[in-house]
Amino acid sequence: MPQHARNTPVCRDCDGFATAAITTGTRHADGTRATLRIPCPTCKGTGHTPASTLARAGR
Repeated sequence: MPQHARNTPVCRDCDGFATAAITTGTRHADGTRATLRIPCPTCKGTGHTPASTLARAGR
C-alpha cells in the first residue's frame, strides 16, 4: 500500500523558499562572505501556510 503524505499548502509569498541569504558585501578574515539569513515574514520561515491563514483568506 502506498503511504500518503500530508498535503501542506506552500506559502504563497515565498513559494516554499522560506529563508533568503543576503550578502552584505563584506568578507570575514578567512575570505568567506558575510551573509544575513532573512526568514519569510508571512510563514515565519517554515515554508508552509497555516490552515488558519487560508480560512481567513476565503480559500
